[in-house]
Amino acid sequence: MSARTVLVAGSANLDFVIRASHVPAPGETVLGRDFATFPGGKGANQAIACARAGGAPTRMLLALGADPFAMPIENSLRSSGVQLDIVRCPERPTGTAFICLSDDAENAITVAPGANSSLRAEHLPDLAGIGALLLQLETPIETVEAYARAAHAAGVQVVLNAAPARSIPASLLSLLDVLVVNEGELAMVSGVHGDVTQALARIDVPCVIVTMGARGCVARYQGDLLQQPAFTIDAVDTTGAGDTFCGTLVAAMGRGESLPRALREASAASAIACSRLGAQSAIPTRMEVEALLATDGARP
Repeated sequence: MSARTVLVAGSANLDFVIRASHVPAPGETVLGRDFATFPGGKGANQAIACARAGGAPTRMLLALGADPFAMPIENSLRSSGVQLDIVRCPERPTGTAFICLSDDAENAITVAPGANSSLRAEHLPDLAGIGALLLQLETPIETVEAYARAAHAAGVQVVLNAAPARSIPASLLSLLDVLVVNEGELAMVSGVHGDVTQALARIDVPCVIVTMGARGCVARYQGDLLQQPAFTIDAVDTTGAGDTFCGTLVAAMGRGESLPRALREASAASAIACSRLGAQSAIPTRMEVEALLATDGARP
């Protein structure tokens, strides 16, 4: 598995980020401060996290418009060592996300999918040499299921980060090897609210991982519950933290690491990402993750 490629299929956006004292309530106008653009999108963020974590080549299938917004996304992915399979969509704009980032590191995000909505089943490349396929839900769900079905049939490990939160058909769940969700997404998928253990028991996927922010993460695997405490950090921006977790997790598993070790690496990478501004710009290298792990900084 360590010599085989990780394929990420999913979204790529240009993020427009405004910093403000707080996230606006409905009908409220908030005067912001700093403004910047960053390459983002769940798929692209996860591909870069996977590539920077090292251990296996990383490849990404994505759709982009024929506009200036595409260039910084491509440059960010290529500079991180991600091989690209690009579907060009001149009739659609590149995906964008509008993010309000508050002083307490919370955010509110609105996504305009644009070209991401153009990904179709026929765009999936040959899976020869692919060890794992990592998917998210910022592209059409029928396309996500088609990719999962093809990978499952080819014996490729299928990992789904069920974000943004939505219900998932049983037909898609049956194709998964690993499902990664936060607590809100867990409730949406399982139909159980407020009880993580009960919700995990309701999901018929071999491995389910739930991220819980400052409370760390928990995984249900082979009948056991594994818990990984969070790392202590001063949060600056939580945008992309979950994506960093997912990409690092799949890279670690691709290197043949045990699930507990993979969870620990993913948690450390996510913590580092929260201490920096931006999505892709905040994703750490493997060396940075190893340095944090060496401090043994996880909460007891």
